[in-house]
Amino acid sequence: MDGLITVTTLSFLIVSFAVGIVVGLTGMGGGALMTPALIFLGVNPTAAVANDLVAASINKSVGAAVHAREGSPNLKLAMWLMIGSVPTAFAGAFIIKAVGAAEEQTAFVKTAIGCALLFTAATYTLRMYLQLRANTMADKSGVPTSRDIVVRPVPTVIVGALGGLLVGITSVGSGSLIMVALLLLYPALQAVRLVGTDLVQAVPLVLAAAISHVIVTGIDWAVLIPLVVGGVPGTFLGARIANWVSQAVVRRGIVIVLSLTGLALLGVPPTVVGIAGATLLILGPVAWGMVRRQHGLPAFEISRSEREPGQVRPPT
Repeated sequence: MDGLITVTTLSFLIVSFAVGIVVGLTGMGGGALMTPALIFLGVNPTAAVANDLVAASINKSVGAAVHAREGSPNLKLAMWLMIGSVPTAFAGAFIIKAVGAAEEQTAFVKTAIGCALLFTAATYTLRMYLQLRANTMADKSGVPTSRDIVVRPVPTVIVGALGGLLVGITSVGSGSLIMVALLLLYPALQAVRLVGTDLVQAVPLVLAAAISHVIVTGIDWAVLIPLVVGGVPGTFLGARIANWVSQAVVRRGIVIVLSLTGLALLGVPPTVVGIAGATLLILGPVAWGMVRRQHGLPAFEISRSEREPGQVRPPT
């Protein structure tokens, strides 16, 4: 037990609490933030992926249970996603092991996570745009989204397989890739059912990936325990304060952080990363304001319709 209480462990606890707050605020998965944070704190990339997946399997189960109790998931859609995602997620750790020696595995995982973060930033931006467009179109047409959709098995299984593979190797991207794909495949699906479906299918996906990584890599209790202990209350706090925090600003900040972190993990020189960060920080809000204006919204006003799809607001 003495080995569990160290300055490093305290750092893990603080970071997991902060990441949990962001997850509670936005509803996004924490792997895109937690895994690179662990790497920057000195955890080996393969160990960071393994421990984050185990912690995520616990946290996602809680969220999925809430949505299942409320009856929001589309279980048929979730089933087809699981058929594709569970096998590829389980294969992730064994793919890493097949790369070669420990040094080669570390380099491979670090590069894969860097690419996954850039991909996640791009898909998260696309997700915000699709949400903005869907909300403005719904406001103009007055046509509500539907509870019942026609599930398309083949493209749904493919989406699940790609999402599972990405998570199995990097622990990043399940929410980003699969959520955006579902938005494109099933635009009429109600927002709360979209989020609920994604959460339900993510549980066996992440669990399968976690099991394979535990088999291949094992877990480090000094890393895992702070992730769970800090992440759960952080997520709860984030959900509680979501009403008082600008969702649009938080999301744009996440895109910037993911982009810069991905570049750093790919070995881009710090000067270039700094320039990219300054560019995104200055020009990002301007570009987003122009997109809002094209859809008939004020450039920088935050509207209720831009909240995360399906995010449940706590009573005040």
